[in-house]
Amino acid sequence: MTASPIRWLASAAASLLTAAAFTLSAPAAQATTIRAVMHSGINILDPIITTAHITRNHGYMVFDTLLSMNGKYQPTPQMADFKVSDDKLTYTFTLRDGLFWHDGTPVTAEDCVASLKRWAARDAGGQVMMDSVASLTATDARTITLALSKPFPYVLELLAKPASLVPFMMPKRLAETPPTEPIKEIIGSGPFRFVASEFRPGDRVVYEKFEKYTPRPEPADWLAGGKKANVDRVEWINMPDAQTAVNALISGEIDYLEQPQIDLLPLLQASPDDITIGVYNELGYQTMGRMNFLHPPFDDVRVRRAALYALNQESVLQAVVGDPAYYQLCPSMYGCGTPLSTEVGDGAATIGKGGDLEKAKALLKEAGYDGKPIVIMQPTDTVATAQQPIVAAQLLEKAGFKVDLQPMDWQTLVARRASMKPPAEGGWNMFFTNWVIPEIWSPLVNPMINGRGKKGFFGWPDDPELERLRAAYVAADTDDKRRETAKAVQARAYDQVIYVPLGQFRSPSAWRSSLSGIVKSPIPLFWNVEKKG
Repeated sequence: MTASPIRWLASAAASLLTAAAFTLSAPAAQATTIRAVMHSGINILDPIITTAHITRNHGYMVFDTLLSMNGKYQPTPQMADFKVSDDKLTYTFTLRDGLFWHDGTPVTAEDCVASLKRWAARDAGGQVMMDSVASLTATDARTITLALSKPFPYVLELLAKPASLVPFMMPKRLAETPPTEPIKEIIGSGPFRFVASEFRPGDRVVYEKFEKYTPRPEPADWLAGGKKANVDRVEWINMPDAQTAVNALISGEIDYLEQPQIDLLPLLQASPDDITIGVYNELGYQTMGRMNFLHPPFDDVRVRRAALYALNQESVLQAVVGDPAYYQLCPSMYGCGTPLSTEVGDGAATIGKGGDLEKAKALLKEAGYDGKPIVIMQPTDTVATAQQPIVAAQLLEKAGFKVDLQPMDWQTLVARRASMKPPAEGGWNMFFTNWVIPEIWSPLVNPMINGRGKKGFFGWPDDPELERLRAAYVAADTDDKRRETAKAVQARAYDQVIYVPLGQFRSPSAWRSSLSGIVKSPIPLFWNVEKKG
């Protein structure tokens, strides 16, 4: 097998992540608690039914994975070791010793098989993988066997992928929940356990160290290696007001702030206390807009194209980030700085250069747009997603759209975007979100580039040609063929306006000097972190 995009990035990773983990001393003898303000409150706790980053972050606290990805973007053992047959058609995973669920029962291969099947039913890459799977079985209590009907070279990379949707393992009784329904109990096998009695949806979530968790012996490296819970308790406290959160960090009320507003960073830098500001996700995020293909007016490709030409990245990034040091214009649906980065596609050239309002107006007229307002959901409580809808509404109105901007908190948006009802009945026409670059860096993993209709990501484009091109990418057996098919996928996605990429940015985090051992990764992690005092 030739190098995949993930492996190709290894050389770039070496320079960025040489300090992926810090050497830690023994855990403090007395009970310690980290109080953190994350980018959002959390209501949805099942990390398989939503791609919301706050739920994914929660998933990493509670659940574990068979494989993990290290700082060289290589799949490595986590819960299980693995072997691949010479013909690359059989993958055998053997669970390591000492794995227990938070209810005290041992982890079994049957649990993991059920978990993989549930994950694969929802994940864009997992769906493609299962097209090539002949069987997925537990051959004994500790052994999982995945047999392919035809070669599929991305099995290990998908099972180790770091972000949405992550193939988290859970007990069989939970994993057998239909993938369209949330699990009823949060039981994982990770380094922290969820404290259900203290959960206040949208306000506070609490985790405690799981005493029976046995970390791997290797040092922490990106999402791989040993996951050592060095504190007894982690509390996520929701503070929707950015100024309040910054003040809480300065005063010592909290220890960690995931996404401080960038224009408030000078307050942290001027604090008399020692506060570190750092970017743990070096690859950054892509911000984007998604339209609903099920209902007018965006069921008409001409209207979607009008929206594409009305929008532009500079206006959005200026509003969201402000400081050019933290953002870049990027028309690639795979992110810039990645091996598949490309500028192909009708509209890709204008999206970063001010848009094309005249073309947008002409397309709206051609489509016979009736002036009915489009419902855009606007989260008001998250720094990184609050401004995109406001800027987009202004640009779309200049092009001739009527806009109904509906404010709500992020968790309400996350729940509402799953509704397929018409906008007048509680549905929607458009929303905006962000992806970390490892979530979108190839046609296989990018959840947005999925043409499987109602089996795909919210918005539900049904595009057999896009799926044919994605299959061609999977079948490509050289890097040159992969690059060419990836270009064809992006060209098709732009042509049909599967989504609108609105640029790339990095988001700093901030924490007090009492914390050490923050691991650099695309996910905010609390294992291996120590707290003094």
